Amino acid sequence: MTVAETGYTARHLSVLEGLEAVRKRPGMYIGSTDSRGLMHCLWEIVDNGVDEALAGFCSRIEVELYADGSIEVRDNGRGIPVDVEPKSGLAGVELVYTKLHAGGKFGGGSYGASGGLHGVGASVVNALSSRLDVEVDRDGRVHEISFRRGVPGVFEGDGPTAKFRKKSGLRDGGRLTKKITGTRVRWWVDHQIFLPEAEVSLDEIHVRLRQTAFLVPGLTLMVRDSRTEEVTEETFHFDGGISEFTEFLARDEALCEVLRLQGVGHFRETVPVLDEQGHMTPTDVERELTVDVAVRWGKGYDTTVRSFVNVIATPKGGTHVTGFDRALVRTVNEQLRETRLLKNGDDPVTKEDILEGLTAVVTVRVPEPQFEGQTKEVLGTSAATRIVSHVVSRELKELFATPKRAQKQAMRSVLEKVVAAAKARIAAREHRDNQRRKSVLENSALPAKLVDCRSDDVDRSELFIVEGDSALGTAKLARDSEFQALLPIRGKILNVQKASVSDMLKNAECAAIIQVVGAGSGRSFDLDAARYGKVILMADADVDGAHIRCLLLTLFHRYMRPMVESGRVFAAVPPLHRVELTNPGRGQEKYVYCYSDAELHKVLEGLRKKGKRWKEPPQRYKGLGEMDADQLAETTMDPRHRVLRRVRIEDVEAGERIFDLLMGSDVAPRREFIVSSAAEVDRDHIDA
Repeated sequence: MTVAETGYTARHLSVLEGLEAVRKRPGMYIGSTDSRGLMHCLWEIVDNGVDEALAGFCSRIEVELYADGSIEVRDNGRGIPVDVEPKSGLAGVELVYTKLHAGGKFGGGSYGASGGLHGVGASVVNALSSRLDVEVDRDGRVHEISFRRGVPGVFEGDGPTAKFRKKSGLRDGGRLTKKITGTRVRWWVDHQIFLPEAEVSLDEIHVRLRQTAFLVPGLTLMVRDSRTEEVTEETFHFDGGISEFTEFLARDEALCEVLRLQGVGHFRETVPVLDEQGHMTPTDVERELTVDVAVRWGKGYDTTVRSFVNVIATPKGGTHVTGFDRALVRTVNEQLRETRLLKNGDDPVTKEDILEGLTAVVTVRVPEPQFEGQTKEVLGTSAATRIVSHVVSRELKELFATPKRAQKQAMRSVLEKVVAAAKARIAAREHRDNQRRKSVLENSALPAKLVDCRSDDVDRSELFIVEGDSALGTAKLARDSEFQALLPIRGKILNVQKASVSDMLKNAECAAIIQVVGAGSGRSFDLDAARYGKVILMADADVDGAHIRCLLLTLFHRYMRPMVESGRVFAAVPPLHRVELTNPGRGQEKYVYCYSDAELHKVLEGLRKKGKRWKEPPQRYKGLGEMDADQLAETTMDPRHRVLRRVRIEDVEAGERIFDLLMGSDVAPRREFIVSSAAEVDRDHIDA
């Protein structure tokens, strides 16, 4: 396809001159054409007055909203220059309002730190207004100029619909006292640009002017709403600066007084500067960045951090907030280590822990800061991170290390609050992890080592938790597979009275038992969902077996207590000795089983009196695995012959105390109990 066929040549290219670009693409300059963009135009004009205040030449700014939809901003600053700028041949006022990137904030010495930077604020508002009037009080006279959509001229009447003729230059508005200076700007928004629903928010003006009054102590800002018959007026003036601002923002009870962190840093940067010939020349300049931060911790949990650059809010942060965050995290962690509130093995606290209950105002002032976009929501000056971090770290460390006497306990309370927040965060994370593990655990397939029964009748079914694989082999042959299931465990399970929930869920044996019972654990345990009517703990009849039973009962008591409370947990009672008679009488069993050493002595004495003989020595079972299937069935598993001990809880609180005493992590009370009571306690009473 040829160029001729496409019809696309150089004559189709457009070049937007001056303010045409603003009207064509307003979103590039004010963000949007809705209410947000409308408010941005207002702030561009207000900020010009604030810059005069920062330079020390303005003490009062007034904003008025008129019934005809116009807005006026008045200040008592020096007034926009009215003399002729030699290169353009235009008066200063006309230059500022008609040319993009024209102003006194490009390093010419008029402003040290300002909110307006790009020289497009006033001209953009002018371009997007159907009418804009400027009056400048300067040099003993009033200087006037009007614009229609960025074009200078004269209106023959009131309002934006009045007849208009183009005319460049200032008009003389009369004489006044030389001491009176200032600027008044009134404009009507262009409805060709802004959406019909775009409107000025009085509440937002109040918030912004109050904020500015805090940031510029001594400056008075007033807003008057004349849009209705009942005119309202609000004035803002504060002398306390950002310390007072921080107290205003904080909504909780104070944990410490407002801490002020101030300092200055320097950096060098290369910026293009207009030379005498009007050319932009890269120049290496020394910059000074002033840091002023106010922080205050409260007893609440919400965090409020406001950041500003030359009184311009940066709601999305930037390099200065990054420096503040880094210094805060590093310094607080260092102090926690020094005060031993954090031990060597502990994880450092995070930014979220430190910010809990924190209210802070972070401000920096710097000539020509680098913002990301005309809306100035994010600071991009890279040196701000280093300087703010250094100042905040140095000042905060000093306050923590050598606090005033009245503040010593408060600073300690701040550190303790941070540690408490860290512990709460870790506990919450563990709880979420545990809930995930529990969900996976309760919904996963049954463990492969379970030897299940055939019956689905919960009331009839029994689960034997068997100690060791050797006993499992015998128990498989001894059980009734119709209703008796087997779950082997390896040795002694985890003592869950000492362990955390997460450790318990990670333990393979504990997890297997919870899965097989099938009713969940802890608060989510559902007794009706249990898969077996009885759970029988079957361990050896020795001290180790008794310990294993205690560990298993601790698991059921802590995480499956309804099973115990409903009487569905039992302990099997396997024999300890077997006496084999050599001359049993008619109808007498060949084997006599004894369940303790005392019972063995009593049985042998009775056989001796009856003249019965037995095979010496009587067999002592070292474990369940030494029995054959018939013996295990007869003595321990067959419901017709076995003996079971039902585990009950008659006093829940007393049970809690006993488990905590015997199985808990506090050693001293247990040692005292053993020393003072060991001789008096019957082993049978504690051997469940």
